[in-house]
Amino acid sequence: MVTAGPTREKIDPIRFISNYSTGKFGYEIAREARRRGHRVLLISGPTNLEPPKGVRIVIVESALEMREAVKRAIKKADCLVMNAAVCDWRAHSASRRKIKRRTGKRVLELIENPDILKEIGRKKGDMILVGFALETEDLGSNAYKKLREKNLDIILANRHRAKSGVFGDKRVDVLMVDRHGKRTILPHKSKAELAKIVLDNVSNIKI
Repeated sequence: MVTAGPTREKIDPIRFISNYSTGKFGYEIAREARRRGHRVLLISGPTNLEPPKGVRIVIVESALEMREAVKRAIKKADCLVMNAAVCDWRAHSASRRKIKRRTGKRVLELIENPDILKEIGRKKGDMILVGFALETEDLGSNAYKKLREKNLDIILANRHRAKSGVFGDKRVDVLMVDRHGKRTILPHKSKAELAKIVLDNVSNIKI
């Protein structure tokens, strides 16, 4: 199972909270997994991408919808690659009508979304879990902390910079850490190249 893309958290019928994820990396992983003969379920947030051929796809919008889709399918999965950029927060109460402009400040109250990968990690058993991290600082320590807290087998992390090619088609520099603490630097890789590396490492994991 692969998750991909952003989530959208409604503020009103017109506006939402989201992030810059394009979904391309997750779609490349799903495409490569299918090419290798795996049965693949792709759970995707909103993107403009064409679904990979031969892959079953479930489209969701919010973090809560993604959580439910993952929970419904998780018992049949032997590996979860959680590439989706799930929003950490959602509006406490989304308005049913468009919020009109007015003079003065408005306060948007946010509440925390569930941590899907952490929930799965608590009871993963023999399932292989792969996570991702995008950081602005302390890349190595933050990646390793997330790996341990969420009981992952592999985490891929990259650093966001103002002019870095993190989103879309550009090549990126990635740090990969496995559950034994081994760190591998993967410089200037395309998303398609990284998808192959991820699945090569997944196939080498011995549970």
